[in-house]
Amino acid sequence: MELPGVQLRTLLELTRSRTMTAAAAALGYTPGAVSQHIAALERSTGSELVRRVGRRVELTDAGWTLAEHAERILGAQAEAVAALERARGEVGGRLRLGVFGTAAAVLLPPALRRLAARHPAVRVASREVDVDQAYGEVLAGRVDLALGLDYPDAPLARDGAVELVRLRTERFSLAVPAGAAGVGRAPLALAEAGAYDWILPAAGSYYGRAIRTACRRAGCEPRVVHEVTDTATSLAMVGAGLGVAPLTGLMLRLRSEGIAVVPLRETVERHIVVAVGTAARARPSVAALIAALRTDAESGVGSGMGPEGMGPETERAAGTAQGAVPGTVPGGGPVPAGGNVTRRGQHGPAAVLRPQA
Repeated sequence: MELPGVQLRTLLELTRSRTMTAAAAALGYTPGAVSQHIAALERSTGSELVRRVGRRVELTDAGWTLAEHAERILGAQAEAVAALERARGEVGGRLRLGVFGTAAAVLLPPALRRLAARHPAVRVASREVDVDQAYGEVLAGRVDLALGLDYPDAPLARDGAVELVRLRTERFSLAVPAGAAGVGRAPLALAEAGAYDWILPAAGSYYGRAIRTACRRAGCEPRVVHEVTDTATSLAMVGAGLGVAPLTGLMLRLRSEGIAVVPLRETVERHIVVAVGTAARARPSVAALIAALRTDAESGVGSGMGPEGMGPETERAAGTAQGAVPGTVPGGGPVPAGGNVTRRGQHGPAAVLRPQA
């Protein structure tokens, strides 16, 4: 009887999600693929493992029995790999690392150089994954560990099979067009920033949900004019005067041209994390890679930022807005051309963030 790990992981996810669609979303598969995995397990075991009840699925007694053993089987496999690595007496082996765009561009290169210098026998193969799917990629066994983001205002779901290791906490500021009038170096309240045109990811993403939640807690609803996921694109749009966007030190490394940084009065944060299988955490190679990533993240080598995400680069960028004075559009008239960010007040004329002459 063959019980492939990928099929066992799918069965385990069904015990949590209870629908084919939800399990597929968590694992990054299509619902059809989830059905195929379960059908293959049923052929291998000669038992009915799940049955449909309306839109949901329920595990049969045989399904629950196999699920209980599946967790132990997968855990034992990971423990065996870790034991073999320790038995060799050296830190080595092949690791599959999932990365998202910003981390791949900024954190990954120095971390891999550091790892290669200290542990040349460790071979890392990286692949870009959707940052919102990093946890699911590890859970599905497609990668051994993955860099991801966790937001206090939109936290990732937790599962005993996957551990989140925090590398760094970053505090959000607000990116506005460089030289914009109406902003200075004093912290800005989200309630004030809510009146500007915003550039944000979709509300269904963890990032988009976290920022919207923070804004609503401050008593405002961001007016999202441009719905963009890619960070570099968002910042390029800010530089072109098309809106404002949240910004951290790591994000600033992707693009700082044409951007001024305004601190936020409220504390809005995100955590850079590594998602890793609980059993795989014991592998010396995994520990070595996490240590390399943590060293660069904590020291600011990748981001160039201090502990709260505000370092020299942010200060230089924020300096472009120093001394700016508020501007208005009399009578709520047309916004002048030249890269302006409009701010519409509830009562009276619209204020404008416009490049200084």
